[in-house]
Order: sequence, then C-alpha cells, then structure tokens
Amino acid sequence: MAAEMVLSRRPGQPHSEVLSEADLEELGQRKPPSKTSTRDYLRKARCSASTAKSLLFRFIPVLRWLPRYPVKDWLLGDIASGFSVGIMHLPQGLAYALLAGLPPVTGLYSSFYPVFLYFFFGTSRHNSVGPFAVISVMIGSLTDSLVPSDDFLEFVNGTNVTVVNEAQRDAARVELVATITVLTGIFQVALGLLQFGFVVTYLSDPLVRGYTTAASVHVLISQLKNVFGVSVGEHSGPLSLFVVSEGLTDTLESPDVTFIEICKKLPETNVGTLVTAIIAMVAIFIVKELNHKFSAKLPMPIPIELITIIISTGISYGVNLNSKFGISVVGNIPSGMKPPVVPNTRYFGQVVGNAFAIAVVGYAICISLGKIFALKHGYKVDSNQELIALGLSNFLGGFFQCFAISCSMSRSLVQESTGGNSQVAGVISSLVILVTILKIGELFHDLPKAILSAIIIINLKGMFKQFTDFRTLWKSNRVDLMIWVVTFVATLLLNLDIGLGASVAFALLTVIFRTQLPHYSILGRVTDTDVYKDVAEYEKAQEVPGIKIFRSSSTIYFANVEMYSDALKKKSGINVDRLIEKKKKALKKLKKQQKKAQKEKAKRKKDTDAECNGPGVAVIELSGEEGGTPPEPTLRSLGLPQPNFHAVILDFSPVNFVDTVSIKILKNIFKDFHEIEVDVFVASCPASVFAQLERGNFFSSTITKHCFFPSVNDAVLHLNGRTCPASENLSTKM
Repeated sequence: MAAEMVLSRRPGQPHSEVLSEADLEELGQRKPPSKTSTRDYLRKARCSASTAKSLLFRFIPVLRWLPRYPVKDWLLGDIASGFSVGIMHLPQGLAYALLAGLPPVTGLYSSFYPVFLYFFFGTSRHNSVGPFAVISVMIGSLTDSLVPSDDFLEFVNGTNVTVVNEAQRDAARVELVATITVLTGIFQVALGLLQFGFVVTYLSDPLVRGYTTAASVHVLISQLKNVFGVSVGEHSGPLSLFVVSEGLTDTLESPDVTFIEICKKLPETNVGTLVTAIIAMVAIFIVKELNHKFSAKLPMPIPIELITIIISTGISYGVNLNSKFGISVVGNIPSGMKPPVVPNTRYFGQVVGNAFAIAVVGYAICISLGKIFALKHGYKVDSNQELIALGLSNFLGGFFQCFAISCSMSRSLVQESTGGNSQVAGVISSLVILVTILKIGELFHDLPKAILSAIIIINLKGMFKQFTDFRTLWKSNRVDLMIWVVTFVATLLLNLDIGLGASVAFALLTVIFRTQLPHYSILGRVTDTDVYKDVAEYEKAQEVPGIKIFRSSSTIYFANVEMYSDALKKKSGINVDRLIEKKKKALKKLKKQQKKAQKEKAKRKKDTDAECNGPGVAVIELSGEEGGTPPEPTLRSLGLPQPNFHAVILDFSPVNFVDTVSIKILKNIFKDFHEIEVDVFVASCPASVFAQLERGNFFSSTITKHCFFPSVNDAVLHLNGRTCPASENLSTKM
C-alpha cells in the first residue's frame, strides 16, 4: 500500500505519511545481508601483477616517493637537516646508551642502523627515529634486574676488595638487550601485518603524557648518581625508587636507583663531578633557550650538546680528570662495525611482556608525532605501515647490537625546522653517525659520564613541562585527570612495565565506568521546531502530552542495560514495578471473586434445576452465559492509578550495538510497560543495531517493526495521528 502511494506521486515529491521501519523496508526494498563465500575470498586474494606491485609499494614506500623526489626543491634542505639531526644523534646516542645500562657504542649503533632502515619502510617525512629516553629507561630496568652488576664481582689480586668486571657484564647486557630488541620488532611487525595499528588507541593522550612524565622522573633519579659521583645499589621492580639496599656495589649504570639511597650518599659527593655536571647543565640550558628564542633567525640550532662533549672531552684528556679528581669517564669506544649476532632465545620467556610494552609505547610515541607533522604538512601517515617500519628497524637492528628505538620530539622538531622534507634527511644523519662509528668514536674515551647525564637531564625539560597538564585537565576533564594521575603514580611506584599495565587497565575501567553510568534524560520538543532536547537543560523544551521520550548518552549492553531499564522506569515518574505488582494482586483477587461468584451461581442453578426438573432451561442459560467473553480487566476497572502518558519512545541514536542480554531486557521493557497499558516505540535505531535485533530474535508477533521509526519526530507524529499496529497485537497476545 505504501509502495503504491509512492509510485503515484511525482518524482522528487516528499512523502507526506509517517513511515515505520516495516514500511521503509517495503518502500526502500531493503537488501538482504550479504554473504561472502569461500570462493569469493579466494578470488579477491588471487595474486596479479598489479596486486603484487601495490603490495610492494605499500610495504616499501620509498619505491613510491623516491622516483618522484623533487631534487631541486628538497635536497639542500634535507642535507642541512640531516647534518643537524646527526650532530644531535651523537651525544644523545651516547647518553641514552648509558641510560639503558649499555656500553656507549651501542647508542651509536642504535642511531645508525634503525635510522637507515626507516628510510625504506617509514611513511613519516619528519619523524627522527633513534634512541629515546623513555624506551631507554624501560630497557635499563631490564638490564638492571636480569643482568645485575653483582653477578660480575671479582676479587682484586687475591685481596678482599671486589670490583665489577665491566667487560663481561656489558657483553651479557648487550646480548640480553639485542634479544629484547628483536622480540620488540617481531611484535611490531606482527601487529602491523595484522592491521592492529589501532592498538595505540588504548593509550590515550593523558595516559601517554602521564606515563612519559613518570618515566622522566625515573630518568632524572637514575642520573643523579652520575651528577654527584656516588656509588649506589641496584634495584628493580615495584617501589625500586624508594628501596634502601644494605650492600652497595661500585659505580653502576642502572636506571633504577633509589632516591633515598642517593640522599644518604650525598656527603660522599665527588665535588669535581658535581661541578662538571652543573657547568654543563647551565651552558646547555642557556644555549637551548637562545636556540628557541632566535629559532627564526638561526639557519640551524647551535649544536651545544656536541660542543659540550668535544670541549669536556678535550679538558678531561688534557687535565686527566679521571686520575686527579676521580671523575668517571665513558671509557673504551671500539671503532668499526660489528658482525651480526643471533639473539639468545633463552631470554624470550623472561622478557616477552616487557618487549610487548616497549613495542606499544615506542609505537604510540612515534605515531603521535608522525600524525602531528603529517597534519601540519598535508600528507598521510599509514599507522600499520609505521608499525612494520619500526618493527623491521628494531628486528634487524637487534642483530647488530642496537637497542629498541622510537621517535624523539626534539630531533624531529630540528629535522622539520632546519628544512627537512623527507627521510633523505634521516639517511644523511645516519651517515654522520657511520663516520663517527668508523673513525671518531674512539676519541670520546675520556668523556665524563657527568656530561652525558647533564645532556639527559636538560633534555627532560619538555617532559617535565607536562606537569602543567594537571591544571589544564582539572578545568577540562576530571576523568582524564584521574587517568593522568593514576598513570603517573602507578608508573612511579610500580616501575615502568607493571605501571604501564596498571595504567591501561585503569583507563579501560574508566571507559566501562562511563558507559555504566551514562546521562539519562527525558526529551521534549523545542518550541516551533521538530528538535527534541533534554527538558532539564532547555527551558523551551516541553514534553509532548501523553508521551515520554527517553534517551541514554551511552550504548546499551550487558553491563548497563539493567540500569537503563531502571532509569527509564524512574524517569517515567511512576513506579512501574509496584504498579504491576498491584495489578497482579488485583487480578488474583478478581479471579477469586469470579470463582466464588461462579460457584454460587452454579449452586443456585443446581437448586433451580432440582426444583423445576427442567434441565433444558439450565442448558439454555449455560450456553447463553458462555456466549459472551468478559472484557479484559484494565487499571481503571481494577481501581488502580493510571499513568499520565500512553506511550514511551526510546531514542536509540546513541546506541551502536546490542548484545543478547540487552535484547532480553528490552523485551522485558516492552512487556512491563504493556502491563500498565503503555505502548513502547523505538526511534533513530541505527541499521547495524536493527540487524542485530533481527538476528537476536527480538521481533515477534507482539513486538513488530511497525513500532520502530527513523526519528523521534516521526514517532511523535505517528502517535499523534494513529495507533501503532503493534499495540493491538500486544493487547491481545501479552
């Protein structure tokens, strides 16, 4: 009928009749759910030359953009940017290797191999991959706990004095970290191939910022021993920042150093080391501020970190700071490249969880920076390919004694601000490091460790600025503030690996909490419009007489559907369950009265039949009595209060999925409100949810598609015009 009406109208003429979902199915000729056979899947997966070429360009993006590289426009900028970033890589590589508890040369390896590999596989033009403080301290916590210096103590010349055999310890730690790096790469590549780039969405911005802020505190405390020149014990695990050990070893490169222990050791401070660190920090800080202030006028930032390293190394060598003042130096940095080594797989079981955490955190930081630069410069970053690029850089780098890498904001900003336009700048910076590894690295033998600690601490400035998030989130979103604070405290107290897991768990709990306690509202029509808003928030929104329009701000699923039902009944202004209970009692009482009346009537008939001896009369009266069906009892006839509305409309616009539990409760809602003579309708139900209701056997002879409408206004117009066909079904069958 509806279809005939449409055919009789002129093309383009709007439909004047309100249509339910059942009418729309007929009118719009809804398509059945598509079913893809195994043959269709195989046909789609069939390889061809074009498919192979597309896959090759996708997994090796350099093949796509390098042939179209605008040499005249981009090359000079990339060369200048590459040299600038390479100069930054050198001190940061040495410093972050120290942070990871590894020999300094591994930092140079990590600044060369992964950077060069990212050129082929990465999709971000401006990300500067390589060593990063947070990842380094995560790795350092593992080298500290699994390969502690205490395992390499040796007696000196038959005396009772013990020292750490640093060569053996460093070799064991390099083997461990190479295994962690390879495993991290495997996780990242696997996640990328499985299209799991979205996994980073579970690390919200407040969580990442709270985590990196807490990690920066770990980094700061870990470097205080090198600033003050004191010997402290190694600690790992929960509360490692605050545990006081009884036995102390010689100078260590552990990142997890107790703050209390350092405070107790302050009287033993090496004055020469402290003065060296303070002078370096002041110089680096002042020049970095000048770089920031005059960034528009400077062709490239002043490489103060490199200058500081060169000057301090020269002074240390000339004055012999290590012998005269006891200032600890970097020591031997071997020249040349190392052959690839197969990782030790026996560590896999011990570090699998940590490797996954490093993989996710490293990717989260990298993709966040990549998207910022991509949005600014108008290109796209493939999140899944970035996972693969990072994974391959880590996986292959692990065979060459690299530790896991991510992206550095400071280096990336320099790469962008000095004219970098593509990852050709990354290749140039990796070549700068290559020259250092082959020829220059050994010259830094006398570099004081205090200088590297000063570089690390000053580079934490940006992370410590994230403490201002507290004030911003307090004003904007208290739940995000809770995530930030819990992440910060958990990471600080439970260490980096356990803290990350606890933080993600808490963040997910806040999501569940927010869906379990959504905002429920009764909607009313805004005057002279067909817009419906919360009557508690809009003065001009007035409830439609006789109709309750109910909406939840969240979807409906097993965790909150009971509360949805309770809120609906509460917002309706009538105690539905109590009224149903009264109705049942009234019906029970009515049935007893009817049975009693029937017995009395039957007794009177029996007496009459016995007196008159006319059974024919009794038969005539009985058949006449059964000929009429008594009317269905109503609230009014039972003497019960009636609701001041006759219909409820459920606004499903926020609902994006339903499950079996929610379908069951929705059926009960229809049933309960029918018991109190109120019809239930659903409006703005998404097509996907509608299909889920169909598959869940929600519809029946009592609940039909005629009670579903495309919008709240359509449902209201329908109710004001005519009665829903389902109402008749409900009244006769429920």
